[in-house]
Order: sequence, then structure tokens, then C-alpha cells
Amino acid sequence: MTSFYDRHIMPRLIGCACASKPVMKQRAKVVPRASGKVLELGIGGGLNLAFYDPARVDSVIGVDPSLELRDRAMAAPRPEGLKVEIREGVAEAMPFEDGEFDSVVCTFTLCSVHSPQKALAEAKRVLKPGGRFLFSEHGRSPDAGVAKWQDRVNPVWKALAGGCHLTRPVIASIAEAGFALGETDRMYLPGTPRIMGWAEWGEARPA
Repeated sequence: MTSFYDRHIMPRLIGCACASKPVMKQRAKVVPRASGKVLELGIGGGLNLAFYDPARVDSVIGVDPSLELRDRAMAAPRPEGLKVEIREGVAEAMPFEDGEFDSVVCTFTLCSVHSPQKALAEAKRVLKPGGRFLFSEHGRSPDAGVAKWQDRVNPVWKALAGGCHLTRPVIASIAEAGFALGETDRMYLPGTPRIMGWAEWGEARPA
């Protein structure tokens, strides 16, 4: 049974953090690139829905394990004509056929899944040949001093932020999962503490 904090307080805190101006700018860099039939991993409160282009996207299916966040996603703003379906599910074991999607979108999700390796393997499995994995994530800083503080803070941060990790590598993990990297970029998010603000984003295709 989940606690009152997990059901009511944590979703609100995560929603505020994930809707900050720097994070929303990151979403806007990758989500509009999606096309065809789209799967969004960890749709959360549906903050990405406003950035999809209905002229490029046939439909969006979003999965998330949190009922509270799925309810928020159902009510989230989106462009007129965008077809959206939201399902209960986890990124590590998705009920979809191999090669079912043209695009998989993953934003600020790999930090909190139980197994990034399994989630990435699933993303690769459900993508069509030539399909695109579009991502924007925060993770482990390349700077030793910042990374040391991330290691120190991470245990407390995970407990407060729904299992979110500060220390997971992003682009390196995607490459190790068998994706061929395309255009990528990285930086510290402005106005964000460095231990929480190292961001990496771009696109990749199944190798």
C-alpha cells in the first residue's frame, strides 16, 4: 500500500519540478521531432503533450505506473486533433508488439525507472527498423566535483523524489543498449543546482 506522501504529496512535487521553465525548454527541443505512431515512456502528468505536432503524429500512447499522474495526463493541454491514449504500465515490460512504433519519446524518465537497461531494451524492441528514440534526461555530471556531491545526495534525493536518481549516465547508457546515436547535446540547465541539472538530449536509432 502506498503512503499518503506517495499518493498526494510526491506527485505534486514531481509535477512542479518537471514543469520548471528549464525543463520545459528541454521538452520543446525533442518532442516536436516525433512522428508516426508514438510511444511515450513515463508520460507522467502529460507535460509533453502540448509539444506534439498533430500534422506529424498519427497517435500518442503514453504509459506510466502512477494512477495520480495518469489522471493528470488525461487532463493535460494538447493540440487540437492529437490522438492520445494513456495506459498503466512500466517501461521495463510493455504490452506492445515488436516494431510497433515509429518514435519512442523518453523525457526525464530514465532517472526513476527501476532498470534503465531493461527500459532501453524495451524501447529498442518496440521501435520499427529505422524508428527514432527521442530523449531528454538529467543524470550524472562529467565533472568530478559535481559527481561526488551527486553520490552523497543521491540516497536522500531518491527517497524524497519517487526513486529519481541523480547519478545515472544518459547517453552512454543509450549507446550501451544498442542504439546508434544521432544528434545529441548536453549542458547544465540554467537556474538549476548543478547536482540536479546536468542534462543530455538528442535522438538515436536501433543499431
